[in-house]
Amino acid sequence: MYGNLNSTTARLLDENGTIAKQWNMSGSNAYAMALKDNGNLVRSVVNNGNQLNGAAVAGKVQEVDPSNNVVWEFVYSTSTYVTHHDLCLMPNGNVLLIAWYNPGNAALQALGYTGNQNKYPTRIIEVQQNGTGGQVVWEWNMLDHFIQDVDPNKPNYVVISDHPERMDINVPVSSLGGPGGGGDWFHVNGIDYNPDLDQIAFSSRLLSEIFIIDHSTTTAEAATSSGGNSGMGGDFLYRWGNPDNYDTPGTQVIPAAVHDVRWIKPGRPNAGYLQFVNNSALGNTGTTIDAIDPPLNGYTYTRTPGQAFTPSTYDWRHVALTGNSGQSASDRMPDGNTFVAISNGYMYEVDTNGNVVWQYADGPQKAFRYTCDDPGIIALLGADPCGLNTGVEGSTGTAIGISPNPTTGSLFLGGLSLSSIRAITVMDASGRIVSRPAPQRTIDLGTHQNGWYLVELELTDGRHLFERVVLNR
Repeated sequence: MYGNLNSTTARLLDENGTIAKQWNMSGSNAYAMALKDNGNLVRSVVNNGNQLNGAAVAGKVQEVDPSNNVVWEFVYSTSTYVTHHDLCLMPNGNVLLIAWYNPGNAALQALGYTGNQNKYPTRIIEVQQNGTGGQVVWEWNMLDHFIQDVDPNKPNYVVISDHPERMDINVPVSSLGGPGGGGDWFHVNGIDYNPDLDQIAFSSRLLSEIFIIDHSTTTAEAATSSGGNSGMGGDFLYRWGNPDNYDTPGTQVIPAAVHDVRWIKPGRPNAGYLQFVNNSALGNTGTTIDAIDPPLNGYTYTRTPGQAFTPSTYDWRHVALTGNSGQSASDRMPDGNTFVAISNGYMYEVDTNGNVVWQYADGPQKAFRYTCDDPGIIALLGADPCGLNTGVEGSTGTAIGISPNPTTGSLFLGGLSLSSIRAITVMDASGRIVSRPAPQRTIDLGTHQNGWYLVELELTDGRHLFERVVLNR
């Protein structure tokens, strides 16, 4: 599912590239959108009259039903703050948003900032629906976590390398002002939430880093260095990509832009890893999808004093088939496949061997890949959206009788006479047909990837029987 920046449509594609659902809305899409379990769309919207501007500015969030009706919307845009870039849906129905906050240059200089321009520190808010509107129920501000080493008379004067949990207010950024110009200081562009840890991850293009903070705090605790599950308040629990930002030796493993950080979901290969788009890992347009295994220890992350956060390099990498120095997105699927959306390029999916199993000629700034059993997909398209009905149809005493299940590769078909079977079809978990063997007692899955498959038997009397099998070699 995706909606191109500044367009007024959102599209849900099936595996054949057919538009399964399209929303036609008023107001331009901003950077991101996502599907709720009820089938409604939540999207960031370009608000008319924004006073603060920059790349991928939004200012508004909306929930839209399948008939294009706005269920609720919330404007977060004044001369002091505005939302931009990504959003993240939470299990409680709330939405996490990224914002710029403009405290004024005097406030920044009071914290030891040596620049003269107005810069907008990052703010993260959690918005809850309130009738047809919304309300902020939690907030985190980078402004509360600045340190500096230029003015010993200020209370936040420290040795930067001793405090990687906080941000050097005078840290060099890769491009002054960012792609959007003006006050876009750190260009935070991606956000994700881990409900098991109650933590938030975000990516910063101009710092070439990804970060984790504690969400279990109150808003008051988030402004301090204590409280929450971690006991660290709103300080950084973890950061990775550019140790020079906290005056620590180490390789800059994210050389330039980074986008779309997200935790790999439970039950998927490398679950718990952080996956992200390393836009220029191999040069200006040499994009990779990287994943790292953060050194989690309870609700914090281990680090040897004086050294950079580990790992020292990526734990997993897919070299993208095309590249872009900015934007783009990725996801890891339950079967181990990797979905990639390269901005201004195209979307594709590769299996664990790097073989392309799906592609589509559109390159949005961000896209989401949903599985057939996702509640939002079922709410939109029905109980069997991909034609994967796993119930056995037939009279009492009629069964496919496939064994063994799970299998290591070879299946035996019993319970029916071969003369009663017109055709056999085997599909993978995405509904893609992987084989159509001739009617026979043995079905060979030995050349396929581990996962679950659906075996369909078309009978000569017109009935269709289905059985789900698991391949585990």
